[in-house]
Amino acid sequence: MVVRASNDHANTVIDKSLKALDAKLTTLVADIDILNAIGPLNYREQRQLFFDQHFSVDPQFVYREHAIDPFLLKRDLFNLPIETIQHPDLYRLYADVIVSYVDKVDQYKSLGTPEFLYDSLRYYGEPTEKDVRNAQFILHLPQEDLSDEPVLGAAEIKTLLNDFGQAEGYEYELIEDASMIANALVSGTRVKINSAAEINLTDAKALAHHELGVHLVTTLNGQAQPLKILSLGCPLNTMTQEGLAIFAEYQAGFMTVKRLRTLALRVLAVDSMITEKSFRNTFLLLKEQYDVPDQLAFTITARVYRGGGFTKDYLYLQGFHKILNLHPQEPNFNRLLVGKTSMNYLPEISRLIDEGVFVEPVKMTPAFREPAVNDGIKQFIAQAIKGTSY
Repeated sequence: MVVRASNDHANTVIDKSLKALDAKLTTLVADIDILNAIGPLNYREQRQLFFDQHFSVDPQFVYREHAIDPFLLKRDLFNLPIETIQHPDLYRLYADVIVSYVDKVDQYKSLGTPEFLYDSLRYYGEPTEKDVRNAQFILHLPQEDLSDEPVLGAAEIKTLLNDFGQAEGYEYELIEDASMIANALVSGTRVKINSAAEINLTDAKALAHHELGVHLVTTLNGQAQPLKILSLGCPLNTMTQEGLAIFAEYQAGFMTVKRLRTLALRVLAVDSMITEKSFRNTFLLLKEQYDVPDQLAFTITARVYRGGGFTKDYLYLQGFHKILNLHPQEPNFNRLLVGKTSMNYLPEISRLIDEGVFVEPVKMTPAFREPAVNDGIKQFIAQAIKGTSY
């Protein structure tokens, strides 16, 4: 039985100096949104030009201007007085989050240059040989026939996501965005839908569980915490957050081999980008070796080359593997939803919840609350991905 600390203990831990540090850190990093920064402003024009020139010239993407001064911001982050934090678990969280944001700031410094790749590698890492083998295993699986399913456009996707969010009582803003590469994404409490998106019904339902059921839920739960550190995100929370989101698709019963193939192709695209550094070569690898349609091949390739070389996309499949292994044996699994958490910090976060410093998740991912029963084929695939040794 867990003995929970009194509110007096929590109030002692969260004193004025910690609240001030938490608020200052939040203010300093408020404008850091690397996914928004690396979104190409001329994506559609460059895609058309690439096709018109028969894949012969690499796209030249243009990015938003930003007012971040990397040197000054890093200096201010390192000047935060974390030595005043007496609680060891909170000290580790704040110290590591600050260092993590310093690494993110370096990505702004090199945005749009070849050096961006090395800053991305330092922050996100790169695929291992086992990641690549796992991806190749998935690419050999037979795909389902979803040709009879209706195809939804942006307006219909918006309606489906809105119905999902309203049923769960989420608070959010739902908008269409013409400058996106992804079909949808969550930024804060704003849910963005690609105005050019066209996906089948199963993929749209999976999208709802992925974006709203995990990414929006962890945003809302982070905002409900007495400290904002869990809204800012644990270091490398991407692997955990995307792993949870893919797991939610699976638990909801909407995981498809087609979806897994896309995740696998992203791994191979990142691997190609790191070794070849040629947009055209990566695109042709997907198109010719794996028979990927031109539009999808361009999208996957653009995702990993944006900014100058963005390695994040290999983490989806690795995160799914790690979450599949963690879920059955971790009693505090659902506490990963308390904010933008990372598996590596779950012990500290759980202790802080038990002490009353953090609060249990206010919102719960519906697929975790009421999981569907997947058929034998999907269970076999999940077990194979789970069993991969890292």
